[in-house]
Amino acid sequence: MPHPHPLLVLENISKVYPGVVALSNVTLSVRAGEVLALIGENGAGKSTLMKILGGVIAPSSGRIIIDNVAHDQLSVTQSQAAGIAFVHQELNVFDNLDVAANMFLGREIRAGFFQLLDLKAMREAARPLLARVGATFLPETPVADLSLAERQLLEIAKALSIDARVVIMDEPTSSLTLSETRTLMKVIADLKAQGIAVIYISHRLGEVEDCADRVFGLRDGHVAGELERDEINHDAMIRLMIGRDLKSLYMPPSRPAGDVILSLRGVRIEANPAARVDLELRSGEILGVAGLVGAGRTELAEAIFGIAPVLEGDVVLAGNSFRPGSPRDAIAAGLYLVPEDRKRTGLVLESSICENISLADLASVSRRGLVSRGLVEARAETQRRRLDIRAADVLRNAAELSGGNQQKVVLGKWLSMRPRLLIFDEPTRGIDVGAKWEIYKLMRALAEAGVGVMMISSDMEEVIGVSDRIVVLREGQVTGSLPRAQFSEHNVLRLAVGAN
Repeated sequence: MPHPHPLLVLENISKVYPGVVALSNVTLSVRAGEVLALIGENGAGKSTLMKILGGVIAPSSGRIIIDNVAHDQLSVTQSQAAGIAFVHQELNVFDNLDVAANMFLGREIRAGFFQLLDLKAMREAARPLLARVGATFLPETPVADLSLAERQLLEIAKALSIDARVVIMDEPTSSLTLSETRTLMKVIADLKAQGIAVIYISHRLGEVEDCADRVFGLRDGHVAGELERDEINHDAMIRLMIGRDLKSLYMPPSRPAGDVILSLRGVRIEANPAARVDLELRSGEILGVAGLVGAGRTELAEAIFGIAPVLEGDVVLAGNSFRPGSPRDAIAAGLYLVPEDRKRTGLVLESSICENISLADLASVSRRGLVSRGLVEARAETQRRRLDIRAADVLRNAAELSGGNQQKVVLGKWLSMRPRLLIFDEPTRGIDVGAKWEIYKLMRALAEAGVGVMMISSDMEEVIGVSDRIVVLREGQVTGSLPRAQFSEHNVLRLAVGAN
């Protein structure tokens, strides 16, 4: 049973920025040994509240009470000293260092008269922590060699290394496979058993249902309500987040799919040279591409987009033979990719919204060879209104936006051009329920306008709820195609794992 006295209380916390109330009188308590899920749409105030707890920003009013001692604000050092550890969604790791060096960054183990780095001691200290999160990579592995999922596990192990009393997990499973997610749930249970509190921030409500002792909802900076363990269910959480019930995900097309817009015949790619892919996508349909992580879906999308070569086979786009030598060829043909890792490959985070939106098509916003600032801003403003990008203006840096709004900027870049076919790779990873719904509506609007839409997703609810047809990949090979009438988790998984 959780300890009755709160370990930590955020009391009447408000945070006001010029023209924006980010948080208004929020009171939240955390008890030792409990999993408290924090839910709310992007922009609801979750990140602001956690930054106040982490000492990154100061509240405008309110108090932070730790072990019955009240603070008007915390510094980062005070927060860490109180045993508050973060597992960030942004994956704050350095590619040029190994796993152990990342884990003890700023807290390096040193030895000898000259206090030189003791790499051996750091690697030995890292080993049990990696084992605790089920990681199979080694302390000496360079971080550059780790996948997105493995980097996430490193972040969790790093938080455990700080001897935490409260571990804050922000979207910790957004890039984990099913088995890695199960491992994480075991890690959370282990932390609970040791009396460590976990604040679990996630848009994956099924996981919240699995692991949370209590759910705390934020909406537009206000407390939306709390759910005790026996009240936690999907619908109740949706109501907390958006103040209403969510409609069914599926929006049927208004007419049958049109002509084949993309055809792959016997296509072989570098990532899976033994596999040959046959696949068709019609204009006006949303084709879901399912499969387990590692099935080769992203690699196939990247080959179609010209990032990696097509070794063999026929690719036909809108009736013409197509073999892109680079993404530039694909863009010129109207084939665009919305990548899985939008922060690394979809956006220039340090650049403004308007610069990001015009980046792929500078010629159309240039006059006599010079980029026109006015045209760049006007184009971005059109997309901001069209996509409801929540930002004060288009001069804001992309880094300042929530995940859902960053995804809309990536979409704005492509929609301001002439899409024939759009490939979405994990389009709503780390995005809240309300913004997901907007992206699904946009996909359907694109399909209705005759654009071919291919959606790669590991979220079963999304694949089944949004697609008109599903193809499943396993080890780089298409194992089957399901019409809407045959959609079920069982049928998709059967094709994904090769079971009968």
